[in-house]
Amino acid sequence: MRHVILDTETTGLSPDAGHRVIEIGCIEMVDRKLTGRNLHHYLNPGRDSDPEALKVHGLTTEFLGDKPGFELIATELVDYVRGATLIIHNAPFDVGFLNKELSRAGIGPLSEHVAGVIDTLTMAKDLYPGRRNGLDALCERLGVDNSGRALHGALLDAGLLADVYIAMTRGQEALLMDVSHTPGGQLAAAGIDVRTLDLPVITARPDEVAEHQAILKAIDKASGGRTVWPREASAA
Repeated sequence: MRHVILDTETTGLSPDAGHRVIEIGCIEMVDRKLTGRNLHHYLNPGRDSDPEALKVHGLTTEFLGDKPGFELIATELVDYVRGATLIIHNAPFDVGFLNKELSRAGIGPLSEHVAGVIDTLTMAKDLYPGRRNGLDALCERLGVDNSGRALHGALLDAGLLADVYIAMTRGQEALLMDVSHTPGGQLAAAGIDVRTLDLPVITARPDEVAEHQAILKAIDKASGGRTVWPREASAA
């Protein structure tokens, strides 16, 4: 499965007020593994950023002056995301801006090119109701290192969001697995009772045990200490 983690920086808060995209960062993930095939552009918006927006991203009009306009990279962007599921934090914001930019370039909206959009802000609100769910807060909660994030940057933030998404969905594949494609599923379909088989026992190496414990601790931290296994281990 192909996902694209996407983030933008903009000159302000509203595309309907004439604000523009000035940076776009995309990170490709296939089967939950980052491929290194990323897409990143700074863009000339043809206008100044609002002062408050400039404080967030630090991308000055002078720096962006020699960068391409969005219309020059629009086809490349659409080709890059085509068929993928996008992962975006606060997706309506970025999608609204990108759809406006695509419309200016004479290209249809994102929904015509991608398989779907996952909003990690909505996911976080469901997982952590009543708590801060901005990207920095999620990094802190899930143990993602964001120490290099002095200013917002589209590619940097997309990278952090990739780690946050993986942490928030850790273990999801086990819940969605099609057992007919597993060895046990195939044996069951063939009418073989796996209890009669002499299956080998493979003992985990010390480094594998340590990695497993680290994952359990991360899940416990992400849940706010509500997991069951630490209490069970103490009782044992």
